[in-house]
Amino acid sequence: MSILAGARTAVNTCLQVKKGEKVLILTDTIKEDIGEAVFWAAKEVPSEAMLLRMLPRSRHGEEVPKPIAEIMKNVDVVLAPTQYSISHTQARKEANLAGARIATMPMITEDMMSKGGMTADFKGVARHADRLLKKIGKANEVHVKTPEGTNIKFSITGRKWLADTGMLHAKGAFGNLPAGELFLPPVEGTAEGMLVVTGALAGVGLLKQPIRMTVKKGFVVDINGGPHANKFKGILLQAGRDLDEPGNAFNIAEFGIGLNPKAKLIGNPLEDEKVLGTVHMAVGDNSTFGGKVRAGVHLDGIILNPTVLMDGEKLEL
Repeated sequence: MSILAGARTAVNTCLQVKKGEKVLILTDTIKEDIGEAVFWAAKEVPSEAMLLRMLPRSRHGEEVPKPIAEIMKNVDVVLAPTQYSISHTQARKEANLAGARIATMPMITEDMMSKGGMTADFKGVARHADRLLKKIGKANEVHVKTPEGTNIKFSITGRKWLADTGMLHAKGAFGNLPAGELFLPPVEGTAEGMLVVTGALAGVGLLKQPIRMTVKKGFVVDINGGPHANKFKGILLQAGRDLDEPGNAFNIAEFGIGLNPKAKLIGNPLEDEKVLGTVHMAVGDNSTFGGKVRAGVHLDGIILNPTVLMDGEKLEL
């Protein structure tokens, strides 16, 4: 599969772009080649395709320039192949509320477009998500354990599971591409225990040694694990300097379950968090998908070999 073929999957299968729709392809100077491919796929529909290139953001979750945010609220579809994620931004949230269907594609690569997560059967991914949601039911507490030392519990009472399956056909729909996860924001202040990230960490990449995070009352209070841990802590501290409440950068923001059988652990959070049989937890902002914390940063850590208990019952991933 070529890059253009992957772009056509995004445009025609995932977003189901229709003739005449206003489609914004938002890219940056790092991912402009993929942005061009998506633009041509949208042009083929034919849609009212627009290609907008911006300077790269400095981190995941950083807001786009205000003029771009305004454009996003006035189109039918947004596809965003960019270096850093705009998923957890107010611009994305407000554009969805205005009715735009949005697919963010942070750190997307040619391999991901041609032979990785974008080659999945997204209808099959959706069926798997439905099966898991039926098993989870109305569970109120999640407990995650791993042989490497993860042992963390948190409440999900009143929180809604979101299925990122790649099928973004409804008005106001949102997801990542490549898709393939179930996720939700844990109830703020409830997470307690030890989180040991063993696979990969956004902002850092593939891990040579585990990163251990002590979690108390919903916040990471200690991080250790060598140079990668120090880099991760530095990113969060830097993000916190821009906040009225600096500690929000250390909020336990997300719990997710990977569903994509074609996704591989490659050090890219867009694909890493979708790997079948893994779970992930994120630190930082959750205000854009049902939580209450604004942080301007959102970093996912991939946890291998997890055992997940829902109200004490093991969930088969």
